[in-house]
Order: sequence, then structure tokens, then C-alpha cells
Amino acid sequence: MSELIGRDEIIGMILSAVEKIKANHEVLTQLDSAAGDGDHGITMLRSMQAVEDTINDSGGASKKDLLHSIGWAVMSADGGSTGPLLGSFFVGMSEAAVKDGLDCRAVAAMFEAGISKVHKQSRAEVGDRTMMDAMLPARDALKVSGNGASITEMLKAAADAAADGAEATKNMVAKFGRAKNLGQRVLGHADPGATSISLIFQAFYEGLCHKNQD
Repeated sequence: MSELIGRDEIIGMILSAVEKIKANHEVLTQLDSAAGDGDHGITMLRSMQAVEDTINDSGGASKKDLLHSIGWAVMSADGGSTGPLLGSFFVGMSEAAVKDGLDCRAVAAMFEAGISKVHKQSRAEVGDRTMMDAMLPARDALKVSGNGASITEMLKAAADAAADGAEATKNMVAKFGRAKNLGQRVLGHADPGATSISLIFQAFYEGLCHKNQD
């Protein structure tokens, strides 16, 4: 099935992510308590509140301008190292969200632009136990399914890949951040950043499915 999505669908997807993080922030805090400094859940809540406030105050801003504003709001939300990375994701998306209606390829390109911006800033790769363990598999899934699949199918593939990537971090020793000082003590616990990204991509998929049912 061919689809086009625009500003309303993107807002629905992002607000779905806001609600998903709100519902799971305690899980994120528990993960970060085992493998970090315990503040990731609160950091993500703060970031998602900035996202929601920006959307509520956006008026008739285009999706490009809205995504850019969301990115800068997240960067300014006092989110430690997470804020600049997550903010870069939305800013990168804004740079590729140029068409009025985005087809499957354009949606894949939008997410790839956002992930590439984070990747350049993070410098982490799959296996380093960071949010990139979820983001990079999601990007690859978007590329593979970007030809011929519907946008909802493509987002489902990305969400599944991100979930698998986050799950795989249970068997990884951290190479970045404070968790790298914990060595093998982090084993058995999923990386909180990768888990957050997995939740966000799952919510993007669910948000678009819900919007399509309206």
C-alpha cells in the first residue's frame, strides 16, 4: 500500500513517543541504576516534556520548522549527554523533511538524516553499548524496507530492529560514558539509551497506526 504522511502524522508519531517514554521512565531509571548513574529516566522525561511543549506552542509551523524547534528544545532541556544526541536526531530529521507529503523513501531519508547526525556526534558503533545499538539497526532496516513497503511496514521493521539491538546490549560491555567504568557489571542489563531509542521507534510505529485508524 502506498502512503504519504505529513505534519499531522509526524506529530502523532512524536506524541506517541512522548507517551511511551512517560509510561516507561521508571524502567529506564532502573536500567540506568544498574548500568549508569540512575538519571536516564528523568532525563528522558525532561526531554519529552520539552518535545510536548514545543508541539503545543508550534501553531502552524511546517513539519521542517517544527522538527528543528523540537531538536533545539531537547538540546536545551538539561539532559546531560542524552539531550544533545536526541536533539540532533530531530534537527537532522528536519533537514530532510522538505516535501509536503513524504512517501516511503522520503520517510526513510528523513530518519537516516537524523540518525546520521547523531552517529557523527556520538562516534559510537554497534557493539559499543550506546543508543547507536538501536539507532543503526533501525536505520539499516529503513533502508532495506524503503522500497515497496508501506510506511507503517517500514516503521515496524525499524522498531523490531531497534528492539533487537537494544536487547543485544545485555551482552555488551560499555565503551562510552560512565558505564564503561563498570566493566562486566553491566552484563545482563540492557543499555538505557538503546532501550529509549527502541521505545521511541516502537511508538513511532504505533502512533502512525493509530493515526491511520482515525
